[in-house]
Amino acid sequence: MSIINQRFLQALRCEPLDRPPIWLMRQAGRYLPEYLQTRAAAGSFMNLCRNADLASEVAMQPLRRYQLDAAILFSDILTIPDAMGLELEFVAGEGPVFNKPIRTDRDIHALPEQGVLEKLDYVFAVVRAMREKIGAQLPIIGFSGSPWTLACYMLEGQGTRDFATARRWLWQRPDAVQLLLDKLSQQVIDYLAAQADAGVDVLMLFDTWGGLLDEQNYRDFSLRSMRKVIQGLRQQHGLDLPVMLFSKGCHSQVEAMIEADCQGIGLDWRANIDTVMAQVNGRVAVQGNLDPTSLLADTDKIEPIIRSRFQNVVRKPGYIFNLGHGLLPATNPDSVSQAIATVHALAAEQG
Repeated sequence: MSIINQRFLQALRCEPLDRPPIWLMRQAGRYLPEYLQTRAAAGSFMNLCRNADLASEVAMQPLRRYQLDAAILFSDILTIPDAMGLELEFVAGEGPVFNKPIRTDRDIHALPEQGVLEKLDYVFAVVRAMREKIGAQLPIIGFSGSPWTLACYMLEGQGTRDFATARRWLWQRPDAVQLLLDKLSQQVIDYLAAQADAGVDVLMLFDTWGGLLDEQNYRDFSLRSMRKVIQGLRQQHGLDLPVMLFSKGCHSQVEAMIEADCQGIGLDWRANIDTVMAQVNGRVAVQGNLDPTSLLADTDKIEPIIRSRFQNVVRKPGYIFNLGHGLLPATNPDSVSQAIATVHALAAEQG
């Protein structure tokens, strides 16, 4: 299928554009009243994820409000561990919790290697439903949590500030953690390939907790496994779809990420976008990196915020406007509109 709006795909090839493509992490989310209504109808977040009609509907909601250049699969980064038997649930006030976390080496060895993909068919059904609704208008981004990020939750049992249990495993039993990452890498390869078969156009690895690691461990564990995923997609499945890496808190690792053979990298809000764009110099696309909390400012403050931070990059080849992390539930939808309009205006002024 030939996508009509090629802006996002062109940016991933670092081609010159009149303005940067725009999409937003968690663009389908709790800041939108229509999303809240749909989620309430589903009964729970996981029910929403598993219902192709409702999940594809919430994926469409921001596309109706805003001039966005890509859609993104509506799902969760922790679907693979859930399908491997760890029993994911979302607890009010706590977030994701696994009822059967990894506690021993035996638990790692017992993780299934077959039958996981079949339990994730609901995800591929959402992709197919999205493609039917979007048609050829926009590219669809598919994604997975990175192997390291998945391992963090599987070893910890739930989200925490520092994932001390997971990191203790890394220092005490690096061999066991590496075995877990290798198992997860293969599952992520097959999962992303199946999303591609269902109709996504771009693949993304969310390495949310890569920034917890020191430089050596990041390269040896997190980045190594992401590189293995990219190689597996190319070699095992013959896929040439662009792959993006978002390692939160790892902008000092830009050179290492580029070496992983990705086509784009995401930056959180702590990176300096001008510095990174100059460093990358067109070798890969760069996505980011507006601080999500900036959109909590009064709406009339949004334009100067955007102008002060992105005026130097909006016309540079390979730049993709996005946030440094997901949209927050308290975000005013009008502030999102103002941010998008400002990016368009800045690019037009520089034309």
